[in-house]
Amino acid sequence: MLEKMIHGLDNSFIMRFYERLFMYFSPVSLAIFLMTISWLINYRRKRARMVNLISIIPGPPALPLIGNAIEVNVEHDEIFSRITGIRKLFGRRQGISKGWFFGTPYVLISKSECVEPILSNPKHIDKSFEYDFLHPWLGTGLLTSHGQKWFTRRKILTPAFHFKILEDFMDIFNEQSAILVKKLEKEIDCDSFNIFSYVTLCTLDIVCETAMGQHVNAQGNKDSDYVKAVYEIGSIILNRQAKAWLQPDFIFKLTNYYKKHQECIKILHGFSYGVIRERRKQINQKSSDNNNNTKNDENGNQIEDDFGKKKRLAFLDLLITASENGSLLSDEDIREEVDTFMFEGQDTTASAVSWCLFLLGGNPKIQDRVFQEIDTIMGGDRERAPTMKELNEMKYLECCIKEALRLYPSVPIIARHLKEDVKIDEYIVPAGTSAMIITYMLHRDPNIYQHPERYNPDRFLPENCIGRHPYSYIPFSAGMRNCIGQKFAILEEKAIISSVLRKYQIEAVDRRENLTLLGELILRPKDGLAIKITKRI
Repeated sequence: MLEKMIHGLDNSFIMRFYERLFMYFSPVSLAIFLMTISWLINYRRKRARMVNLISIIPGPPALPLIGNAIEVNVEHDEIFSRITGIRKLFGRRQGISKGWFFGTPYVLISKSECVEPILSNPKHIDKSFEYDFLHPWLGTGLLTSHGQKWFTRRKILTPAFHFKILEDFMDIFNEQSAILVKKLEKEIDCDSFNIFSYVTLCTLDIVCETAMGQHVNAQGNKDSDYVKAVYEIGSIILNRQAKAWLQPDFIFKLTNYYKKHQECIKILHGFSYGVIRERRKQINQKSSDNNNNTKNDENGNQIEDDFGKKKRLAFLDLLITASENGSLLSDEDIREEVDTFMFEGQDTTASAVSWCLFLLGGNPKIQDRVFQEIDTIMGGDRERAPTMKELNEMKYLECCIKEALRLYPSVPIIARHLKEDVKIDEYIVPAGTSAMIITYMLHRDPNIYQHPERYNPDRFLPENCIGRHPYSYIPFSAGMRNCIGQKFAILEEKAIISSVLRKYQIEAVDRRENLTLLGELILRPKDGLAIKITKRI
């Protein structure tokens, strides 16, 4: 119709139209005006397509402008149950449902066939905007970076988790686990206590020493400034993620949270930069000093002191060495990665260890099997620490850890920003959507796991894993962006759990159905995990 009208106009009218345009607009402003109009038309067309595609996916009705934001703008206690509730009510058969957070569309996914197209595609490695609130603390390290920077960092850091380096950390795992066992002595035969708080301090000590080579003595001094800053900033970040009104920076900076946030950043970054400077100075001094006996082995992984005794290399030392070998990591780059390792390696491991001990405490027969395995491998010796070889032989304990991570994955939700359209089931999920993979529900798919709420480590015996969908169990994520430190984590968890079980028998006091789960960055129980311990005879 419009084309016929244009053809019907005489040339003189068209000429007069263009003359008036050029009369009121300069060529530059006219070009900008036409480009703006073109952009708006294109944006509206893409937006209409996005809305149409999202509207087909099952999900709760959304309000104009704010979408479903009001439904999740609740306290920590309720957020996780709201999200899982939406998944249970809408699109459970398909494994996908939708929601809107203001103008951003979300899809919630909890089925392995629906997860695979996202996690297996290297184009979908960008994290969603919720991770942006970690930037002031972690910068753009391995957890939060994307694109070429992520690929480059991943390549640099992968050798830091080689099994030979993990073996160097065994002494740290065993030393701090022994301190934990000693601290637990005062709880023997008590009615109950919260195991989560004890394990959290233990894993913090381990990650500080393995990441930075520094003793913070969290188990002996939980009131240190560094320890308090870690907990304080974690709470502030979670508040920002949960409450929409705290997310804009200009509003956040007007609140008391911002002042506390900046105080924590000053303590955390000050500590990290101080350690980096000191370690760099020590390494340079050792390499330039030709009179001492300090040297690296052929792999560059060990240092010997004047007495020929091996000294452990921290994660930080490896980053400094990589920088000096031409990888061009500045102190800020190193600080980002060390802080990231601190963040990812502490709470996640504490959660996994605590849940595993709690679940073993509720299943005495399974716990007895673990006792038997540990005693057999250790030759009945409950005093000495296990070697790395012995930990690797504890296959049933590993099954127990994996089953605990199935029921209570440390990271209950993985969020990605989709850069292009993805076909999931019968739906096209458009580019620009945030995909939230609900790991907690994915691991409870009754089509994959019979009696999914039952704690049954036998699920992870090799013969029972045959034919299972590779994306049905992803406690460490999957695909290109899987957790680089998962071998480190499993080894650490084995060391801690086996140390506790060599000395104590555990009984769960809390009932699983009575626990309130906080599904934030890390899955944790609101009020801890109550257990009781008795000394093994």
